[in-house]
Amino acid sequence: MNKPITAIVIALGSAGDVHPNVGLALALRRRGHRVIFLAGSVFRPMAERAGLEFIGLGSDEEYYEAVRDPDIWHPYRAFFVVARRLILRWLRPLYEIIEGLMEPGRTVITAPGTAFAARIAQEKLGVPLATIHLQPIMLRSTIDPGCYGFPDIINHLPRPLRSFYLRAVDRFLIERLLAAETNAFRAEHGLPPVRRIWDRWIHSPQLIVGLFPEWFAPSQPDWPPNVHLAGFPLWDESDHRAPPPELEEFLAAGEPPIVFTAGSAMAQGRDFFRVSAEVCRASGRRGLFLTQFPEQLPQPLPAIVGHFSYIPFSEVLPRAAAFVHHGGIGTTAQALAAGVPQLVVPLAHDQPDNAVRVRRLGAGDFLLPRAYKRNTVLERLSHLLQSPDVLETCRRRAADVVAGHGLDEACSLIEDLCVSDQSR
Repeated sequence: MNKPITAIVIALGSAGDVHPNVGLALALRRRGHRVIFLAGSVFRPMAERAGLEFIGLGSDEEYYEAVRDPDIWHPYRAFFVVARRLILRWLRPLYEIIEGLMEPGRTVITAPGTAFAARIAQEKLGVPLATIHLQPIMLRSTIDPGCYGFPDIINHLPRPLRSFYLRAVDRFLIERLLAAETNAFRAEHGLPPVRRIWDRWIHSPQLIVGLFPEWFAPSQPDWPPNVHLAGFPLWDESDHRAPPPELEEFLAAGEPPIVFTAGSAMAQGRDFFRVSAEVCRASGRRGLFLTQFPEQLPQPLPAIVGHFSYIPFSEVLPRAAAFVHHGGIGTTAQALAAGVPQLVVPLAHDQPDNAVRVRRLGAGDFLLPRAYKRNTVLERLSHLLQSPDVLETCRRRAADVVAGHGLDEACSLIEDLCVSDQSR
């Protein structure tokens, strides 16, 4: 594509949602386009290190208030938090920002399905929109459904009942939380009401990009026809944020550690880190704990355990023996890229689905939080570390990730969308 465009790249959520979109923004900029990056204000330092033109959403205090809400990790109540603090909170502000930034014929938006303002701007303002899905669970299927949680109800139903189940979820959960405010906002802009918001409306009718590979989540015949899978993006700040020297000292001081994290936004992980410390102490294996909320950690930590607030995964996972984590898609992708066996402890959101896919691939296993006990974890880790099949699968999948071209393919698709819009 010869003509530069202005790309408004929107990222809502925690670091696992923001990092891949920073990678996309940088890839678009390298191809000569102007990029305006929108995310929570707490990510301003990261965006500035990357040299991005940045518009912050909300305050740091608002972000940390959200991540400290215990319901955000509850398997059933988490969606209520997402609806209130993420989707509806940014409906009007995001729309007004987009309206002020867009230049007809030159602007494109990339946004997650949770950015309802972007979808409404596409309808009302005519701005091209590429919906960016980091997680396969955002694409519904009754042929091969994702896992929405445990018990995994939908996958135990006959296919005709799966459609009924999703309609019931829409009617009694999603519509009750989102429809009234969304449709009131649409009415302000002369747009008709929408129903079954999560079924099809959240996806752009122009372009949907899945930033995950076909082998991780195969395309389904009942997905929207404009879905294109581009592969994992794998951006993790390693180009702009050097690891602390203490990391190299720790890694060089002994055998490869087991890395433990409950996620960048997890502030209620005391039980996870307590059990993880017990696992290291009982097994004699070194551990490396990653969390920006050190108050979660047991004190004192075993001498064989190190703690860091944040390390780019690409700097540490290739030198790890195993990786125990929450199952966010960005974290899962980095583990696959590093070829390290994974033990996933999923809580909510996309995590159960990613955990099931890791097990299905043979690249690891998962435990539900209530089963995350010392002896059970020791048993699962021992199997993963000693299984030739798991280690070989991890090696092969790491090669598959490296062979992918997620960001390049996504950029080409976005550019083609602009060409199509300009030719109309």
